[in-house]
Amino acid sequence: MVQHASGSEGERLTTEAIAAIATPPGRGGVGIVRVSGADLAQRLGATVRGRLVPRQAKLTDFIDAAGEPIDQGICLYFPAPRSFTGEDVIEYHGHGGPRVLELLLDRLYELGVRAARPGEFTERAYLNDKMDLAQAEAVLDLINAGSKRAARAALRSLVGVFSDRVGEIEERLLSLRVFVEASLDFSDEEIDFLTGSDLEERVVSVRDLVAELIDEARHGEVLTRGLDVVIAGPPNVGKSTLMNVLSQSDRAIVTDVPGTTRDLLHVEIEIDGVPVRLTDTAGIRTTDDPVERLGVERAEAAVGGADVVLEVRDASAASDFADTNAPEVLVVWNKVDLVDRFEPADGVAISAVTGIGLDELRSKIVAAVGLSGETGTFSARLRHLQSLDQCREALDHARRALGPAPDVAAEELRGAHRALGEIVGVTTADDLLGEIFSQFCIGK
Repeated sequence: MVQHASGSEGERLTTEAIAAIATPPGRGGVGIVRVSGADLAQRLGATVRGRLVPRQAKLTDFIDAAGEPIDQGICLYFPAPRSFTGEDVIEYHGHGGPRVLELLLDRLYELGVRAARPGEFTERAYLNDKMDLAQAEAVLDLINAGSKRAARAALRSLVGVFSDRVGEIEERLLSLRVFVEASLDFSDEEIDFLTGSDLEERVVSVRDLVAELIDEARHGEVLTRGLDVVIAGPPNVGKSTLMNVLSQSDRAIVTDVPGTTRDLLHVEIEIDGVPVRLTDTAGIRTTDDPVERLGVERAEAAVGGADVVLEVRDASAASDFADTNAPEVLVVWNKVDLVDRFEPADGVAISAVTGIGLDELRSKIVAAVGLSGETGTFSARLRHLQSLDQCREALDHARRALGPAPDVAAEELRGAHRALGEIVGVTTADDLLGEIFSQFCIGK
């Protein structure tokens, strides 16, 4: 487990008991109130009948200050450090009525417990070294997973697959730093440690490991946030029909009148286990209609920000589409059912009406960003990619500086090490921690 310095903030957090409803808002069969803090068995023993036994489910009344029942349910007690947060944790599993849960919270507040902030339970788990920062973020990724495949990737990050890969590189990098900095300390000796090709090969080897991890993390980042796919092209090529057939719904209005779609239409779907945000756009053409022109401008903006653009063309008639600046453009020749024979030089030939070629199209959408098969072994985020890119860049600089400027090489290796540490939280600014944990729901 990665160790980090929690500092005074961590000490302040762990002196207070916190509580929150851990189940989603609304009414349900079961509602859970979670508490974390110090000496909870003694401080909160008056909320249940009888003695709390560690890690044993206890059927009991939850009682108020007058000894009257608030609710009846299961109470679970996890003494520190063998708990989610590393502190004493008590969970009250009662009925899922909002007023009942509020009464229980009010009773806890009377006993000196305060309301938890969003993500504070997971934050305490991080501060108490129960998980590193990448694992903490994976908790939220697992909750928000948009597909089974994304959920599996988040779980792999939660159990430490991503962190272990970072740790392996960190060990190799630390060994390099020790060698380079020791060589600087003994620079007066006749032996020059920093001119051999072996050291450069070691730096390149670590750099290659980082590059490999970047590729995997990029796949994981797409699984985490979902793939942004935009359907674009001139009017009346079948964009809206394609939107409806891919989403298996009548989300978009389909007519023979050019310019029917004026605004961006979005739908969340899943393709080969990958969460996809599919966007239908206005037909891109020159127009004097101010409303349609606004729709065209929004379509062009959506194309520029997409991961994949489906450039739809009419196979039964000549149609052109302007060049885009999207990372991946997949040409989709629609309406092949209206021609006797059609063999495109590029792209995919489909019929959104009859279903011809749609399976191939789905496969090529996820393959366009490298997510075909079972790639994407763990979840990741944009900040992870940025830190890995910084690490790779610092290693490139270090390799070039080994001979002419060894002191610069040593500093670049330190920078690479710091960048890796930011991923798992060894070196992380307080404002970044606040931003990360504020995204969590209250009770997690």
